[in-house]
Amino acid sequence: MSRTTSKRLSVAVLCLAFLASLGFGAEPEPPVAIEIDVSPKTLNIQSEGDIVTVHTDIPYSQVAGATVALNGVHISWWKSDNQGNFVAKFAMGAVKALYEDGSLSDGTNTLMLIGQTKSYLDFVGWADITVINVDPRGRR
Repeated sequence: MSRTTSKRLSVAVLCLAFLASLGFGAEPEPPVAIEIDVSPKTLNIQSEGDIVTVHTDIPYSQVAGATVALNGVHISWWKSDNQGNFVAKFAMGAVKALYEDGSLSDGTNTLMLIGQTKSYLDFVGWADITVINVDPRGRR
């Protein structure tokens, strides 16, 4: 191996070591698990509701709100609750569309909220809800 090739190889190894120390090429961090609570707990496909609300235990100030989704449904808007935690709001029609495409079915379903913090850490939370398809006026 020539002296020039040896120097280039040494520089390349040092550059890779430096980039790895900055996080480039490193294994991605696993998502931070958070607690969530979904309302309504029973989603009636035939209801006339407008919003699905997800309360979390992650501080509002840490969340990059526009990154949040519920089973692939993008967030409609967000706010802070009275404890300073992040609350996500989703259009109920978009969540009900998951039933139409087969992603949700009658019975118990798990909803997954994903997002990112302002410091680019991923987070995830899960909650079970019940899905029904019943005329709220009692007619079939």
